[in-house]
Amino acid sequence: MSLRVAIMTDETGWHTGRLKKAFRARAVEARCVDLADCRIDTTWKPHGLAIPGFGHTLPDAVFVRGIAGGTFEQVTLRLGILHALRESGVPVYNDARAIERSVDKSMTSFLLHRYGVPTPATWAGESAAHAQRVLMREAAAHRQVVIKPLFGSQGKGLKKLDTHLPELASFNEVAYLQRFIDATDFDWRVLVIGAKAVAVMKRVGGGGEDWIHNFARGARCETAELTPALAETAIRATQALGLDYAGVDLIPSDETQRPLVLEVNGVAAWRGLQSVTTHDIATLLVDDLLDRKLASTRDVPASSANGRV
Repeated sequence: MSLRVAIMTDETGWHTGRLKKAFRARAVEARCVDLADCRIDTTWKPHGLAIPGFGHTLPDAVFVRGIAGGTFEQVTLRLGILHALRESGVPVYNDARAIERSVDKSMTSFLLHRYGVPTPATWAGESAAHAQRVLMREAAAHRQVVIKPLFGSQGKGLKKLDTHLPELASFNEVAYLQRFIDATDFDWRVLVIGAKAVAVMKRVGGGGEDWIHNFARGARCETAELTPALAETAIRATQALGLDYAGVDLIPSDETQRPLVLEVNGVAAWRGLQSVTTHDIATLLVDDLLDRKLASTRDVPASSANGRV
């Protein structure tokens, strides 16, 4: 019987199409499943987990492509489904623990700092008074600070501050502050898969804010050299968060002479990156899931040097 994989996603499109094609090339049946449709059901024998399309069985592996937003309870349950799958012995790529670390920007910053990965100075807390003191101290040193939503993506909600702290109500009462690095008009996105940096691009411009370089906001994707410094830093960032694969955003720094990690994306899109690399990224992701992640738990045919087996 062929392997069956669940692609967890709240929407289908270009990314899921590429993944399903790559799974078919490995003779693996891949089915898109919305985590919102899954449930914990202790009467559902034998596992207590109901995954649409898999009956009373569980998938052989899970690829997490997207988790829809929702209430705190809804997101907690969806992550709980991923936790439960892992507890049931199903390889989850990336698993819930790693996604939680990367989605929470404060935990990302903490882990990068703890493991010695270069990243801008960061402060996160609920005290508006402390956040205001940070702004004043940084301004006295002729530095600026950026405030970001603790949970967010695609450059949404970022604000560059001077000495005035905005109302924290619009940031859900949490001040996540990061020292602004005024280096260039671009940043890098490095894709790490299975502890290997496989592709890089420059993201230039975007969205009217020349310091926010997200493809979803109109940034231009350009080819770039995957230097040893970029590769090493991105790999270390991915490992610090325990991710199987990640899109790591880096920026050059005149102060450290090494790239700084801004963010680590545990559910990374790669459409922009695919446009500037010759690698088939979906194939690399699928091969890593099957040949490394899943093969470590069971006997799975590996890809040959010149094709699929």
